[in-house]
Amino acid sequence: MTDNRHTALIIGASRTLGLGLAAEFLRRDWDVIGTVRGNRRTGLHDLADTSDGRLTVESLEMTDPGQIAALRDRLASRSLDLLFVNAAITRGDLPIGEVPTDMFTEVMVTNALSPMRVVEVLGPRVAPTGTIGVMSSDQGSIALNTDGGQDLYRAGKSALNQLMRCYAARHADDPRTLLLMDPGWVRTELGGFEAELSVEESVPGVAGTIERHRGKAGLHFVDHLGQVVPW
Repeated sequence: MTDNRHTALIIGASRTLGLGLAAEFLRRDWDVIGTVRGNRRTGLHDLADTSDGRLTVESLEMTDPGQIAALRDRLASRSLDLLFVNAAITRGDLPIGEVPTDMFTEVMVTNALSPMRVVEVLGPRVAPTGTIGVMSSDQGSIALNTDGGQDLYRAGKSALNQLMRCYAARHADDPRTLLLMDPGWVRTELGGFEAELSVEESVPGVAGTIERHRGKAGLHFVDHLGQVVPW
């Protein structure tokens, strides 16, 4: 690894968008640390085998605060230029009144609380010129919600956006870039097979937007084309 190569930590990089981002940043000559859940072999391990040592695979169950702290300790000697949290689940398209309490809790913990725990704990590992980003969605935008549907998923992404706004306010003098990233409507298990974009079409735009916002302090809600997404 070279001293002047940027380093990205991508949380949730075992498949689809996270795996695509890991591969894209490698193509852009970054070093990458990617996390997977558990010890099962994934596409990220296959990518690491061909990375000439530039990709490191770490295990992380993001909903476990102890594992987040352990990852921070394992990375104590590493300075990051990018911390990017890619994590979300959906549990079907139910009206909010029909959502069981345990389902609501599971989605909110995974989609909002746990990403922010990662930001709080691992954010200090990011260099002053670096970027902290989370994978949001235009479905987290209140202004764009004119059709309804996907109540719980929308609520989780809106909560994530609001919590990042709180984080930005508490760190108002922080020179680092903070990003809420909308990757577009992507064909994944979560996005569905009727979505507009493939992973391969979305990811270069996401990575490019991240790189172009480097050095722009404050919180930005943007999509894979670099366009501002309304709150």
